[in-house]
Amino acid sequence: MIKKNAAAGMVEFEEEFVAGLTSIFEEMIVFNQVLGLKVTSIRPDGVSGRIAMRHELIGHYSHNRVHGGVISAGLDAMGGLAVMAAIGARHMDEAPQQRLHRFGKLGTIDLRIDYLRPGISDHFELHAEVLRLGSRVATTRMEFRGADGKLFSTGAGAYIVS
Repeated sequence: MIKKNAAAGMVEFEEEFVAGLTSIFEEMIVFNQVLGLKVTSIRPDGVSGRIAMRHELIGHYSHNRVHGGVISAGLDAMGGLAVMAAIGARHMDEAPQQRLHRFGKLGTIDLRIDYLRPGISDHFELHAEVLRLGSRVATTRMEFRGADGKLFSTGAGAYIVS
C-alpha cells in the first residue's frame, strides 16, 4: 500500500522497504561496517547517515581528525543510498521486496569531493539527495557535517543505474 504524507504531499516508504534497504546498506555492504556507517533516515527526497569517530578512522595522528578516505567513502555510499531510495520511489507500484532487487547494477561512475575544513568531531552526519534520476545515470549531491552541524565536506556523484 502506498502511503502519502498529507502535510508534505509526498510518498512515504513502507517499513519493510526501509528495513530492507537499511539491511542492504549496513549489513550486506561490508565496507560500510568498516566505516561504522549507520542509516538515520531514508526518504524519497534524501537520505541521512552517521559515522561515529573512533581511533581507526584517524587520518592525522596529532590532530585527531578523520581520514579523507573515510569522508570520500562515506559520501559515495550515501550518494548510492540516495539513488536506491529514488529508484524505490519511482517504482512504488511494485511490492517492497521487488523494489529491493533493483539495485544489482548500481555503481559509482564519477565522484568529486571538496574538503572544506578538517573533520574533527565526535561523530559525523552525512546527507545525500538525488538531483536527477535518468534511465541510465543518476546524479547526486552529498554533505559531510560535524556533530555541531558545521559543513566539513561536500560531494557530487554520478551513478550507473542500468
